[in-house]
Amino acid sequence: MPNLAVALKQEICRLARREIKAQAAPTRQAILQYRHEIARLKRQIRDQQRKVAMLESRKPNGVASMEIEDDPLAGLRFSARSVCSQRRRLRLSAEDYGKLIGVSGLTIYNWEHGRTRPRAAQFEALASVRGITRREAAERLGIELPRRRRKPR
Repeated sequence: MPNLAVALKQEICRLARREIKAQAAPTRQAILQYRHEIARLKRQIRDQQRKVAMLESRKPNGVASMEIEDDPLAGLRFSARSVCSQRRRLRLSAEDYGKLIGVSGLTIYNWEHGRTRPRAAQFEALASVRGITRREAAERLGIELPRRRRKPR
């Protein structure tokens, strides 16, 4: 009889292990997937931290990140061709366009030819003039626009 009890006990243990293994398999697979996902996220965080460090090293000294985000001119950029086309659109000389912005005509000439770039205050004035009409520009300068000549019929 002792052999029957031992055999029965071994069979019960075997079936119990098999059932436990069947119940634990999905959990083990989920754990394995979570570990892979955690490792991927850690790599992604490490890469992002490297990018942030690189960008912070490029940032000029003394400029806080909040100042950059709050800057209304952050989306604008300087283009020599744009200065030239704006001046032509308003049909102003470099001297008059300079008066409108608050700089000399030579400065406008240097901006248009890419020799220099405007400072922050000058860029702000340049951006404020971008959307004005020819009539508004003439009013600000205090000059009179020539009358349009009509073609004879």
